[in-house]
Amino acid sequence: MHRKRLITGALTLTIAALAALQSVEAAERVKVRGTIESLDGDTLKVKSRDGKDVTVALKAGANVGGVVKAAVGDIKPGDFVGIASQPTDSGINGAIEVVIFPAAMKGTGEGDRPWDTPNSSMTNATVANAVTSVNGPTLTLKYKGGERKINIPNGTPIVTLASATKSDLKPGAGVFITGERNSDSTVSAERVAVGLNGTMPPM
Repeated sequence: MHRKRLITGALTLTIAALAALQSVEAAERVKVRGTIESLDGDTLKVKSRDGKDVTVALKAGANVGGVVKAAVGDIKPGDFVGIASQPTDSGINGAIEVVIFPAAMKGTGEGDRPWDTPNSSMTNATVANAVTSVNGPTLTLKYKGGERKINIPNGTPIVTLASATKSDLKPGAGVFITGERNSDSTVSAERVAVGLNGTMPPM
């Protein structure tokens, strides 16, 4: 009888664990891009780029990071960058936006993967070299298992990351948030990238 209770208890725990894993996997990951309308406690109201009102619930201890403007001249061989790009007729992808990561974040999300804008990819990799052309530099990015050449056209938004706090989440500031959509259509997030000094996060 005691053995039967142990087996029943183990099965119950296993089923509960599987249910928890399934709920995590089923949570829809979403990206919120827009402008802060208000912050009330841990509830952030954002007007998305497509004009929708989005309510973001910040999780306990949510991390706030700053985004500031940078320039193509700030990119050096050995730097770790994240570049969203799209194919061009030249056969070399053209950058949509560029993030220069601080040295301490080298290796973060390394690789090349589809991005959520049409026909685009995100490449997090180390700059091997740069060749300047009429239409801006072409970077050779190397990551584990491959490399990609990306041209950075003039006018491409380029940013880097800086420290920020919750007090920087002010009305009018631009934000980029990755979180999980809840059943009530709100979004739960543990990280927020906020533009500083009028910078709009291009991610």
